[in-house]
Amino acid sequence: MGRHWHSLYLLLLVSITIFVFVFLVVYGADYYLADIGERHFHEQDALLRPTGLIGHGLGIIGATLMVVGVLGYMARKRFRFLSRLGVLKYWLEFHIFLCTLGPIMVLFHTSFKFGGIVAVSFWSMVAVVISGVIGRVIYLQIPRTIEGREMSLIELNKMETELWAQFSEGNEALSAGLQKVNAALKTQSYREDGNYVKRLANRFQFERTLIADLRKELKEKGFKGKNYRKAIKILKLKIIMNRRIAWLSTMQQLMRYWHVAHLPFALIMLVIMLVHIVVALLFGYTWIF
Repeated sequence: MGRHWHSLYLLLLVSITIFVFVFLVVYGADYYLADIGERHFHEQDALLRPTGLIGHGLGIIGATLMVVGVLGYMARKRFRFLSRLGVLKYWLEFHIFLCTLGPIMVLFHTSFKFGGIVAVSFWSMVAVVISGVIGRVIYLQIPRTIEGREMSLIELNKMETELWAQFSEGNEALSAGLQKVNAALKTQSYREDGNYVKRLANRFQFERTLIADLRKELKEKGFKGKNYRKAIKILKLKIIMNRRIAWLSTMQQLMRYWHVAHLPFALIMLVIMLVHIVVALLFGYTWIF
C-alpha cells in the first residue's frame, strides 16, 4: 500500500469512528441526558435502552468488533501461516480501529448505566482503551521495518550513518546544521537521567527548542520554500533517529511492562462480556433473530 492510499485508509477509519460517535450523540442525546427514572417514558426508550432495537444492536455489533479486533490481531502476530496476509502495521491499525469503535458502541449500548459485574467488564474495557493509547505512543517510539519487525540497534546506527553521508555532502549550510544537531544531541545525552516522565518532557522540550533555532538559522542563510522545508525535514529526521537510538532499550522495556498491564484487562473484559452475553441469552434477551 502506497503512502497516499495508506493516508486515505487511515482517514477512512478515523472518519467512520468520528461519524458513528457523533451520530449516536446527536441521535440519542435527549434520551441519554434524561433521568434514569424517566427514561422508561421517553419516546426513544424502546430503541435505545440496552434491550432495545438499536441499543441491543450496538452491544452485539460493538462486542463483535472488539472480539474480532483482539483475536484477529493476536492470531496475525502468533501464527506464521498468517504472515502473508498483509503487513503487521496495517493489522495493528485495523485492530486499533475495531477496538476503538467497538467500545464506543458498547458505551451507548449501556445507555450510560453501569452496575453489577458488567461494571467490572466496562471499566476493564476503559482501562484497555486507555492503555491501548499509551501502548500506541510507546510502539511509535520503537523503529520498525515496513513488515512491522523491530529494528535492531545496529540497523538504526547504519541508517543514521547513511543519512549523514547522504545529506552532509554538497550543502555547506545543511552540513553545518547537521553538525549543530550532533553537538546538541551529545550535550543532551548527558542530561537524560531521572524517571521516564521527566526524561520524556525534557527531551521533547529540547527538540522543540533545537528545531526552532535551526529554523531561524536556515532562514538567515537564505533557505526558502521547498529547499527550506526539505532541510527542516532532514534535520528533524536526524533528531528523531538519534532519539530512537538513545531510547531503544528503554522503550522495549516499557513495551514489555505495557503488555503485562494491557493483556489482563483485555482478558477480564472478554470473559465477563462472554458471561454477560450467555446470561442475557438464558433470560431470553435476543435481538432481531
